[in-house]
Amino acid sequence: MSAPKSPAGRSLLVASAALLSLSLTAPAALAAPTPSTSPSATPPTRMSSVGGTRLGQPGTQVGLGAGAPVLPKDITARSWIVSDAESGEVLAAHDAHWRLPPASTLKMLFADTVLPRFPKSTPHKVAATDLAGMGAGSSLVGIKEGQTYTVHDLWLGVFLRSGNDAVHVLSAMNGGVEQTVEDMQAHADDLQALDTHVVSPDGYDAPGQVSSAYDLSLFARSGLQKKDFREYCSTVRAAFPGETTKNAKGKSVRESFEIQNTNRLLSGDTDVPVYQGIAGVKNGNTTNAGATFTGVAERGGKVLLVTVMNPEKKEHNEVYKEAAQLFDWGFQAAGKVTPVGELVPPKGTAGTGARTGASPSASAPATGSGKDSGSAPVAAASADGSSGVGIALGIAGGVVVLLVGAAYLVNRRWPLPDLVRRRPRP
Repeated sequence: MSAPKSPAGRSLLVASAALLSLSLTAPAALAAPTPSTSPSATPPTRMSSVGGTRLGQPGTQVGLGAGAPVLPKDITARSWIVSDAESGEVLAAHDAHWRLPPASTLKMLFADTVLPRFPKSTPHKVAATDLAGMGAGSSLVGIKEGQTYTVHDLWLGVFLRSGNDAVHVLSAMNGGVEQTVEDMQAHADDLQALDTHVVSPDGYDAPGQVSSAYDLSLFARSGLQKKDFREYCSTVRAAFPGETTKNAKGKSVRESFEIQNTNRLLSGDTDVPVYQGIAGVKNGNTTNAGATFTGVAERGGKVLLVTVMNPEKKEHNEVYKEAAQLFDWGFQAAGKVTPVGELVPPKGTAGTGARTGASPSASAPATGSGKDSGSAPVAAASADGSSGVGIALGIAGGVVVLLVGAAYLVNRRWPLPDLVRRRPRP
């Protein structure tokens, strides 16, 4: 692995706040074919080319340069993508625009859409109608009718336990499930996530609900520019309000219980250690989608996004094992590969605009086959203070959200949580 570049040497240029004309993106949008909302059983021969022509080609896309490591040979996911979270460069991908059921990784789009609308201290008393319409076997955080929760509590339930009950309560606050689905679809379109068709806000299996590894990476990248999103998705464990009961003296007492993040690269498991530098984002698993995962990690001043969808290999925690391999490869390959595409910025924002038919590496040869209350910090640093692992990600001069024109600042260090100090993997 090459020596990491000093963060001080990295460019901190802020994208101009001046809006690009919408005409830059309109022709590309008009030219794009209307995709089917039915997921295919095999990779389609023609996929979206948003982000570059090579991303629309089936199979593995990577441009290996001198000294670049080869891709892991035992990645079995139907679709995956490795990208630079800051520059948006796609380092490698496999069927990145294949439209597949997303499971709970779609909650990233839900959060990116709804999270800014309610202050975290806002209380909400849950009505029976708030919890109606959840799919059988939904993942739940344990919200009870008649109990009052703050918006902060509800988002902890969404991010840590992937609670569909928390999603439905927040959707009710947002005007209902139908309105929230409409809002999510509009936001996906603004993000140029054109593979995504939203049917349910929680990602539960529903006819016609699809997304792609490319789109899920767009959702994560957009969400991570929001401070609250970063904090929620990087929290390992938190206290969650339970039911109100009467104690021996007849006084009402609100109990609480601990919830833990189900992202195993963040919280660890018997067969998956905490990944060095991991800082979120979201996992999912349903019958139709299989296991899905999008993660963000930092190492040596480089911030990468990895999305993995539905590994063919069905071993325990396989989606995390394959994601960890792709992260390892990406950190070693950074600076040694020719990008095969890019994560595009939203429509009408300061940036490069939509590039549906071009990529900086369009001519590069492809390799591979076609085949605050109670929240605990993420994985604290090891007690022995091992060098190289205590990387603070709260970096001065982070992304500034410019409300005028909704300018989307790219090529800029993101202030990921200060508490993201990682212990080395065993």
